[in-house]
Amino acid sequence: MTHPPFDKASSLADIDGIRHGFFGRRQDDAANATDLNTSETIGDNPDQVAHNRRLAMTTLGLGTMPLASLRQTHSVKVETLTFAPAPDARPEADGMVTALKGIALGILTADCAPVLFADREASVIGACHAGWQGAVGGIIANTVTAMAALGATPDNIVAAIGPTIYGVDYEVGPDRAAQIIAANPHAKDHIHIPDGSAREHFDLPGFVASEIRRAGVKMIEVTGSSTYASPARYFSHRQTTKNGTPAGRQISIIAIE
Repeated sequence: MTHPPFDKASSLADIDGIRHGFFGRRQDDAANATDLNTSETIGDNPDQVAHNRRLAMTTLGLGTMPLASLRQTHSVKVETLTFAPAPDARPEADGMVTALKGIALGILTADCAPVLFADREASVIGACHAGWQGAVGGIIANTVTAMAALGATPDNIVAAIGPTIYGVDYEVGPDRAAQIIAANPHAKDHIHIPDGSAREHFDLPGFVASEIRRAGVKMIEVTGSSTYASPARYFSHRQTTKNGTPAGRQISIIAIE
C-alpha cells in the first residue's frame, strides 16, 4: 500500500503516547499521485473519501480507531468528546477536545490553519480549524479553555500550527482588513502591505500563534509551508477556485494511543 506523506511537529512527536500528522493532498510523492481529499462535501465519491481517511489513520498507526470530525462553519464553537462518536457524527463546530484514549480528532483545511494541541502532563488533546473568522473570533482561546476544563494546564500545552496560507500569499484588501481589525484589535499587527503590492495582506499563521500565546500557551511550533504557494503538495481553496473548481480538503489528526 502506498502511504501518503505528512508533516510532523517535533514538539508533539516528543510527547509519549501522542500520534499526530498534518497530511497534504497526495497519496505519495510521485508526479502522478492521486489526491487524498478527505472532504465529504465537494462531490467526491464517498467511498473514496472514506478510504482516504482510513489511509491517513493507517499511516499514523492508528488502525481502526474512531476518527471524530466536524461540520466546520468558521465558528468559535468547541466540542468536548466524552465518548466515542458515531462514524457519521458531524457536529457543527470548529474545535474538538478530549481526554479519552482511543479517539482521533480530525480537522479539515485548505488554506485555513489547522492547530493541534496536547498537554505534556495531562492526558488531554485538542484540535481546531482557524480561518480568519474563527481566529479573530476566539476559536483558539475556546479550545484551550475546553482543554483546561478536562484538566489541562496552558503552561503544559504544546500547540502546533500546520500547513496554511502565509501572509505573503493572503491578500485581503482594505475592507476585509478593517473587518478583521474591528473584530479583534490584536490582529492589527498582522495586517501589512508587502513590497510590490498595493493592498493589505493578513499573516494568518502569525496571528494564530499570537492568539495561542494570549491563551497562555508558550510552546508553539509551525510546520509545513504555505498551502497557496505549494499547490502540488497541499489543497488550497484560493488556488483552486481561481479556476472555478472546488478545492479538496487535507486532514490533520491527533490522538492519544
